[in-house]
Amino acid sequence: MNPSHPPVLVVGAGPAGLVAALTLLHNGIPVRIIDKDPNPRIGQRGPGIWPRSLELFNFLNVPEVNDLGKPAPIMRTYKPGTLEPLTEFSMIPSIEPTSTIPFHVTKLIGQQLLDVILRRHLEKFSCSVEMGTELRSFEQSDEGVTAVIEKDGTLETFNTKWVIGADGAKGIVRKQLGLTFLGETRDDVRMVMGDIRLHAVGLDRTYWHRFGRWNGRGVTLRPTDEIGEDGWQFMLSAPDVDLTKLAQSEELIMEIIASSLPTEVTFNKIVWVSEYRANIRMVNKLSEGRGFVVGDAAHVHSPAGGQGLNSGIQDAFNLGWKLALVEKGLADRSLLETYNGERLPVVSEMLERTTTILNQVMKTENMTSSRSPILFMLGINCRFSNIVLDEFAIPGKPIDAYGILDEGHLEAGDRAPDAPNMLQAGGGESDVKTLFGLYRPSYHTVLVFAPSLAGANPILGALEAYSKSVVRSAVVLPSSVAGVTVASPADLVLVDKEGHAYSAYLMEAGQTKVFVIRPDGVIGAIVHGAEGMKKYFSGIFLGVV
Repeated sequence: MNPSHPPVLVVGAGPAGLVAALTLLHNGIPVRIIDKDPNPRIGQRGPGIWPRSLELFNFLNVPEVNDLGKPAPIMRTYKPGTLEPLTEFSMIPSIEPTSTIPFHVTKLIGQQLLDVILRRHLEKFSCSVEMGTELRSFEQSDEGVTAVIEKDGTLETFNTKWVIGADGAKGIVRKQLGLTFLGETRDDVRMVMGDIRLHAVGLDRTYWHRFGRWNGRGVTLRPTDEIGEDGWQFMLSAPDVDLTKLAQSEELIMEIIASSLPTEVTFNKIVWVSEYRANIRMVNKLSEGRGFVVGDAAHVHSPAGGQGLNSGIQDAFNLGWKLALVEKGLADRSLLETYNGERLPVVSEMLERTTTILNQVMKTENMTSSRSPILFMLGINCRFSNIVLDEFAIPGKPIDAYGILDEGHLEAGDRAPDAPNMLQAGGGESDVKTLFGLYRPSYHTVLVFAPSLAGANPILGALEAYSKSVVRSAVVLPSSVAGVTVASPADLVLVDKEGHAYSAYLMEAGQTKVFVIRPDGVIGAIVHGAEGMKKYFSGIFLGVV
């Protein structure tokens, strides 16, 4: 594979495009990533990162998102015309921390900072975003894609193998692929949003403030030091004002904020402004030939629930490992059809759910109506996928792709749970103390739960046929096993001293069971032993790899 001639062109360098590129680079696939904007985007935009997305960033070895992100402050509303609090509530649903969910706190991080973090990680792979570089058109054949790219007024013909459109709702890739984008534009949900620096006397920076009404004239201010020590993300609703004109007038924005806050306001500057109108749309399919769409290029959501950015990076993560295997010649092109098969039902259900939340909020003006634990995205699954295999599940159940996490139930296609405080048998040096420490985007991880090493050996023997570059293994022994020093063909032998793994994976004493964890942290298979494991891999790989 020639790094100077990347086989994948990623169009658009927002979070979804950056995660697509980073996932491919982790898999050893060179990428060219372009963005038509001459400069990196500014603005907080949609800042919420839900727990499932924090897990994906963990698998991609991007800890800064969780480390630098801040928990959402409590929302405070006020009695009209005063700074006397009326209500206080959390905009985020609550979740009890458990050993299976390491990132249980939703974090807020502006997209401007998120993009900077992800670009730095791309640079570790000697990949940088080409700004001011626009895709004008492309054609595809059985062998590849020929793209016409413009930079500084000069046209370039670029030959590649695949194109990923992460170029937003107005992007060219979806249009060139001939995909539909049906849905609605909601004129009843319009606002001006942006970043501002101001000081308001008596306004506590530990709260998220709301003045006025959601469906009338109203202002929300969320403190964020990313903009400055006097920085706020604002949202303005003003049905009596032309919002397009409002978005273009700093003077009018300041006037509305000043008139809405019953205190003295000193303005520093407006950093970024955008007019927002709720668009609710999705494609009929996520790919055509050698072209794919991810994120806003594929689906746009109401702001209720904050699922848009998160679903985009989850699209990219699902596609990335599959495209890498195909490009390496290790998997058949039919594997790429499962990107559409697994993600489209999730997106469809998500659009329906977030639109319902939006309608409830608009009708009741009650933001707490949106606080369902479904928003954590931990229950998203692909149990229905034709590449997952479960020898224990009852077939024929209805699809619930965008579900609520049920820790008392686990099937192939579900998110793989974490388990902490695992001890490595033999006392060797290891930085792996959790199951999540094993899972990475460039290989499958086979977990063999067995009462003894001897019970795991037939399965491990069958695994020797697969390259360690794409399949790793770990034996998980119960806490009752003591003094394990016998050499094992497994990459790792772990003793579940505190029982977290056996509990999370619903294992019974004395039972042997195999869990195959995909590169995207999803359970690909739950099987009895070696034959089931080989059957699963036969649906992924082109023969033994």
